[in-house]
Amino acid sequence: MFNIPEVRLGIVAVSRDCFPMSLSASRREAVVKSVTAAGGSIYECPVTVENELDMRKALADVQAAGVNALVVFLGNFGPESSETLLAKEFGGPVMFVAAAEESSGTLMDGRGDAYCGMLNASYNLSLRNIKAYIPPYPVGTAEEVATMILEFVPVARALVGLSKLKIITFGPRPQDFLACNAPIKQLYNLGVEIEENSELDLYAAYHQHAGDPRIPGVIAEMEAELGEGNKMPGILPKLAQYELTLLDWMEAHKGSREYVAFANKCWPSFQTQFGFVPCYVNSRLTARGIPVSCEVDIYGALSEYIGTCISGDVVTLLDINNSVPADMYQQKIQGKFPYAHTDTFMGFHCGNTAACRLTKGTMKYQLIMHRGLEPDKEPDITRGTLEGDIIPGDITFFRLQGTAEGGLSAYVAEGEVLPVPTCSFGGIGVFAIPEMGRFYRHVLIAGHYPHHGAVAFGHYGKALYEVFRYLGVAEVGYNQPKSVPYKNENPFA
Repeated sequence: MFNIPEVRLGIVAVSRDCFPMSLSASRREAVVKSVTAAGGSIYECPVTVENELDMRKALADVQAAGVNALVVFLGNFGPESSETLLAKEFGGPVMFVAAAEESSGTLMDGRGDAYCGMLNASYNLSLRNIKAYIPPYPVGTAEEVATMILEFVPVARALVGLSKLKIITFGPRPQDFLACNAPIKQLYNLGVEIEENSELDLYAAYHQHAGDPRIPGVIAEMEAELGEGNKMPGILPKLAQYELTLLDWMEAHKGSREYVAFANKCWPSFQTQFGFVPCYVNSRLTARGIPVSCEVDIYGALSEYIGTCISGDVVTLLDINNSVPADMYQQKIQGKFPYAHTDTFMGFHCGNTAACRLTKGTMKYQLIMHRGLEPDKEPDITRGTLEGDIIPGDITFFRLQGTAEGGLSAYVAEGEVLPVPTCSFGGIGVFAIPEMGRFYRHVLIAGHYPHHGAVAFGHYGKALYEVFRYLGVAEVGYNQPKSVPYKNENPFA
């Protein structure tokens, strides 16, 4: 994953001038030792902040050390103005956390009152309109604070990545895909740049790569990855040429940004003009940390990139596609897994899921496109999908969306891919999310979300939720248990 940032954590202890500064400093040292013991890495700023001049010294120190994500540690009550100004002037992701009291024997001369100080820190952050990550219970021992800090790392990685991300697009969304609309104002609010291009720009760049001497090397990589799944080797030269086109465009157009994601047109005219389906290339780039969303889904690409940063691993973008047939549920799921029929659905896309996430990735052709573009003949221009059942295991389904009204919304739901043969085509899996039926109706439909959802392979709901809240999403939808009704759920149903 070369397209995501490395988090360089730093910690600054703060101290109220009526408390012993040594108390904050010693507690900071204990936290650093605990982070290191847990396998983490954090820069320890030697400056303890009591006032604004200290704040400037600490800020200069962490900046010189290359820190890009900061922990403000209340070793005691803390100076509310100085500590919040530190967060404001730092400019990157900031976490606030506080020290718990160690023992009853220290409650006379060694009491820090950070439990109290955390309240004022939060209030001052609000007064100054400063965003900060505050853990669910932000007061703890050195070991507990270390655990909180390590949980902050994937959140910080996503936030740093977004601040240096450019989304490059090619082509408008296909007709009747207005659900993938992308009001770009919110991208700028998030600190994301966008470069929108015509399909003709991509077409011209692709043809400029004809005969590129690197093509045979990319073909060899594809052959090695596909193995026995290399069922249509004749299409690989075109796919290799296209992959090089996107990678070169990325390098030439990232400009002042460090990271790139793509949102590209992939049908219907793509096949007739380029002569292939781009799904396999999309899967390969996404596996390298460069998400390529289908159907010019800009917020889909954005969501994928966030998932890549948080998980540090491969993600995919799938249609929340079709219900599980009753006979499949009865024969393969009922009684074997703890899910009702309405908890299940099938996630699908033409062939953009990375080979490492498929049970047996195979190069095929897009069946639906073949029916319309070249019926009654051997597949030619519809070749290029990577197909197979998605590997069973834990997943998180999520999306950050720019709404039609110009706001931001998001949802997160954890579940799993079941070890059930799909009996279908494309990159596809049988998914199960507890209370999916209600979540589908009262979050996805009621929230006006499009059919695309990003998928991270593992349970990352906690970190995703924190990222979305940090970004200013007022209400993050999730799959609520039966005992918790949705605000728009009919109580008589």
